[in-house]
Amino acid sequence: MDQPSETLTLERLDTLVGKWTMEAAPVGGPPFPGEAAVTFEWLNGRKFLIERWAVPSAFDGIAVIGAGEQPDSLRRHYFDARGEHRVYEMTFRDGVWTQWRDASDPFPQRFSATFADDAKTISGRWEKATDGSTWEDDIDIVYRRMA
Repeated sequence: MDQPSETLTLERLDTLVGKWTMEAAPVGGPPFPGEAAVTFEWLNGRKFLIERWAVPSAFDGIAVIGAGEQPDSLRRHYFDARGEHRVYEMTFRDGVWTQWRDASDPFPQRFSATFADDAKTISGRWEKATDGSTWEDDIDIVYRRMA
């Protein structure tokens, strides 16, 4: 049987469901060329949210998002066309979307994004710690909901 906090946490992801464009750029630089597309959809049963992306100038991938081990937490399992696979802890509350991983392969990463008031735009930034402890800006990401 579902625990109430797990169900409530997963329901928050409804905000992501749908089709989005994604613009990515190195911090302070021009956007990567090509229009990236992202979709979020529930797997039957609504226990996992499936994220798929296609990025013409980089790599395609898929992620599976579900309940985390701690109350009110989520976990994102990431796989991309390069063969990379990672596990991120994730929260999604009060208009803020966060992800992080402390693993050193290849380095710790974290992401924080906020939703515009109309929930049609999400603006965020990835950071990395290539030396394992000093955080540096990496990539800015903007998601725009498609009509």
